[in-house]
Amino acid sequence: MAQPLICPSILASDFARLGEEVRAIDEAGADWIHVDVMDGHFVPNLTIGPDVVKALRPHTAKPFDVHLMVAPVDPWLEAYRNAGADILSVHPESGPHLHRTLRRIRELGAKAGVVLNPATPVETLDWMIEDIDLVLIMSVNPGFGGQSFIDASLRKIEAVRARLDAAGSDAVLQVDGGVTAANAAACVSAGATALVAGTAVFRGGQSAYAANIATLKGA
Repeated sequence: MAQPLICPSILASDFARLGEEVRAIDEAGADWIHVDVMDGHFVPNLTIGPDVVKALRPHTAKPFDVHLMVAPVDPWLEAYRNAGADILSVHPESGPHLHRTLRRIRELGAKAGVVLNPATPVETLDWMIEDIDLVLIMSVNPGFGGQSFIDASLRKIEAVRARLDAAGSDAVLQVDGGVTAANAAACVSAGATALVAGTAVFRGGQSAYAANIATLKGA
């Protein structure tokens, strides 16, 4: 079983030392830096704007994996891409024309991701697969960190993996929400190739980050 990409969510980091935290997880072995963008409208929280992403960009060369929990999403694509996002992931519910949104992300030179909330059906992907570079399965309801993993998400990961394989897609299959060392192996066994983790990476402070990431990779 191949080791998954580990994408620490800076939502769980120390915001007073955000640049330092990004450098620390880079040095600790993070593969991507996951940035959770929330607008207080699409989800009940308010987090990181494009200026913060721009300020963090010089602190690492690792890909910025930006999850846009905003609606409408289209007006923000260019701003986050210009700020340094390498991957832009959007929810089908955040705009009326998902296909157009994915095409626009690729036109901007970023990779395009689709995010499935717990209640979003996997069939949403069926006519989009050729335009998708990443599928993100939310294993919690989006909006807050520190939530518990929804066990039914494993069946959803399996269903999406089957669709990607049938289409011959090499899209990354990512899982986000309540991911820990206790369930990481089950996620990978179900077909995930990337794991987003917040609390599980940032627990214990910077001296623990490398061990936390290694545990997730080896789980």
